[in-house]
Amino acid sequence: MTEKGAHDGGCACGDCPHAHDGGCACGDCPHGARTGHRRAVAEFLAQRDRLASGDGLPAALAHSAAASRQWASDALTQSAAVVAERGRAEGRVWLHQMRRRTLIALAAAGTLFLLAQALTAIGSGWTPARTAGLLAAALTGGALLAVGRAHRAHGGALAPLVGEDNRLSTSRAVAAAWVLLALFAVLLLTARLALAGTGRERSALLDGLRLDASAALLAVVAVVSAAAALVRRLVVVRVRTQRLQKVPADRPRTSDLITDDAGRGSLTDVQYILVTSGALAFFAVRLAREPGRLPDLPWGLALLVLVSAGTYLAGKLAEGGRPVILSVVRAREPGDLDAPIRTGDDIEIRGAGFVPPGAGAPDRLSRLVVRVGPVHVHVPLVPVPGGFTNPTDSVLTVPVPVDIPPGRVDVQVITAAGVESNRCAVEVTD
Repeated sequence: MTEKGAHDGGCACGDCPHAHDGGCACGDCPHGARTGHRRAVAEFLAQRDRLASGDGLPAALAHSAAASRQWASDALTQSAAVVAERGRAEGRVWLHQMRRRTLIALAAAGTLFLLAQALTAIGSGWTPARTAGLLAAALTGGALLAVGRAHRAHGGALAPLVGEDNRLSTSRAVAAAWVLLALFAVLLLTARLALAGTGRERSALLDGLRLDASAALLAVVAVVSAAAALVRRLVVVRVRTQRLQKVPADRPRTSDLITDDAGRGSLTDVQYILVTSGALAFFAVRLAREPGRLPDLPWGLALLVLVSAGTYLAGKLAEGGRPVILSVVRAREPGDLDAPIRTGDDIEIRGAGFVPPGAGAPDRLSRLVVRVGPVHVHVPLVPVPGGFTNPTDSVLTVPVPVDIPPGRVDVQVITAAGVESNRCAVEVTD
């Protein structure tokens, strides 16, 4: 792809199926989706820092701190919406490119497997087991290609591993790894059985499928698959009952396998991935050493995987929670007199869970709403160099609307995930 026709408004290459205002999806255009997203992020950060230092505010609003704050918040909200749209566009491009990368990865894995078979055959000669291994690898790769074609618009073969929140699911990845390796082992035995020349050899291969030899493997596959299904159901139920806050991501990332929704390392996810990786390595080595039977996992190793899966499920049960308001007080400026809450005053809402994991982006922060009586007040973004002082996960500051009549009113927080907090009553005076 050459640079002809490329411009700030998008791509004019003519053959890009995903052209949009933020760029193109061809991946080679210098004004593509990734560049557009990075440019939007840089412009937003520069604008935030300018407003934090007081630059760029209209002179007519200089006399009113509240009006200046609201104007800056509205400007940042609009810029954050542009950043979010460019991020989603980059996510769509990433999924479009992932299918091609998956095909390349499968081709590379197949080539490496063929080279390994050929190199290990030097000296010992080519055997029917090696032919069966190539057939099993081809059939497994064909199954992955079929899955990738069916989900070509959603990341190819990666699509079954992506959860409803557009993140890679640790439980699905673990279950898929066990199922794929078990499928390869079964296909290997099937190919060897088809190539077997004597009845004794066929009987030996069938003996390798006995239940007593593969019980531990079956238990592991059953438990990790059930864990993946249970986690999906658990998340759906807890989100619908507002016991868990879930904010979708712009696109899946590899780090999702070992982090929580906020991008912090998760001990339960890390231990699940590490234990599974070790057990799968043992399984693969055992299968390579004894290709004539399903690898009989030691029950000690199988129990280790089961305990790891249980720990992962326990971690999923323990995470999450609804936002909670602990108290509401009048926000006092330095030098201001103590007084009751009046219309137009700022109130400080103290609690926890106002910014759910994954909702720290500016466009998510701008979706925070406080219900004061019948009026919905959007929480203003208050910029400082490098971030925001409002809103935070534990403190929100909002003005009391002038439409609120004097008396007792309820205050309630609605997070970016759409979850409502408890109600807290405050007294508003004239």
